[in-house]
Amino acid sequence: MSPFRSLVVLFLACTPVLQAADPVLHTGDRLAIVGDSITEQKLYSKFIETYLQACHPDLQIQCFQFGWGGERAPGFAGRMENDLLPWKPSVVTTCYGMNDGSYRAYDENIGKAYEQGMRAIIDRLKQDKVTVVVGGPGVVDSITWNRGNPDFDQVYNANLKQLGSIAQGLAEENSFPHADVFAAMMSSMTAAKKDLGDEYHVAGGDGVHPSANGQLVMAYAFLKALGVDGQIGTIQLNAATGKATASAGHKVISASDSLIRLESSRYPFCFEGNDSDPNGTLSILPYVPFNQDLNRFTLQVTDLTAASAEVRFGEQSRTFTRDELQAGINLAAEFPQNPFSQPFQKVLNEVGRKQGFETMIIKSIITNFRNLGGEFAEDQELQQAVSTIRSRLLARNAADHQQIRAAVQPVTYEIRVSPKN
Repeated sequence: MSPFRSLVVLFLACTPVLQAADPVLHTGDRLAIVGDSITEQKLYSKFIETYLQACHPDLQIQCFQFGWGGERAPGFAGRMENDLLPWKPSVVTTCYGMNDGSYRAYDENIGKAYEQGMRAIIDRLKQDKVTVVVGGPGVVDSITWNRGNPDFDQVYNANLKQLGSIAQGLAEENSFPHADVFAAMMSSMTAAKKDLGDEYHVAGGDGVHPSANGQLVMAYAFLKALGVDGQIGTIQLNAATGKATASAGHKVISASDSLIRLESSRYPFCFEGNDSDPNGTLSILPYVPFNQDLNRFTLQVTDLTAASAEVRFGEQSRTFTRDELQAGINLAAEFPQNPFSQPFQKVLNEVGRKQGFETMIIKSIITNFRNLGGEFAEDQELQQAVSTIRSRLLARNAADHQQIRAAVQPVTYEIRVSPKN
């Protein structure tokens, strides 16, 4: 077993992970991702949308990104009628609390203001029969947030943990899912810093805004709360007969006892960076069970007579024992660089472009429609013009969504299994 896989096994044995949720998303749902500047970074939101489009295209989910820097829960409660509800979401994820904590020790007034804001959001969405995935805040980094202020990370993380408990209480009260972002990030940060050093930040270089590594952990927390099925696909090869089968979303073109040619319209989630760079997603994988829970792309080889075999997937090769192949190996975990990496990146880029457009139109145009009420409310010509502009923007956004779906093109590739005597 490789050192990397040994580390993953040790992590899974020692670290509690988030419990699986019942499926929240249904075919054709409209998912709005809501939050403050951490959401507006368009990283965890981009990972969530790309995962749903590339890994589970059959769900046909349409996503929208509503991050706003500096915002608190009461602020969104005040703008959601104009900014969010015309998009007609059926599921909404919320991620507030970082600013609501006021960057000081917790007190009762902080908790009350946060709870009131979150309750207003939930109550209004319930009126439209929207499912709310109530996310709590993340963490501040134990080192980069702490510079020059010893132990203050512990003070503020205690505050954030308390706000997360309030979010969980509201979720349970309303029978909604809860995304425990704090627990997922704290667990990953503690384990990662132990191995990679204190300077490996998980909550960002400024201690608040995570880089790609911490944002992947956030995406994990929300996808778990959404109850998505992490089974990307299963490919089975009988080494004795040379027959191969594949699950839905994957098609066997040809097969022999050592080579399978396939075409897949369902991608595994792909990662970038190196094993120590917080600006990439690869480095955090040993400390969050993303692949194990959400990204299972399994190759199972039966009736292998040799004690081991070399598996070649794309440009990389790895050797596995007969027992490992019999049980099934996760290609997504074992081969971070694979034939899906470039196609996946294209989808990721399209999602990023679309979400950038959403931020622009919401913050620069749509939110200002609120100023055209009051004395202008009776001006039918003006209100019709506003309605036309809104409709045109929503139509452009829908076209961008279709462009993302079109980017998920079938990938043709080979898997070679070479027995080693």
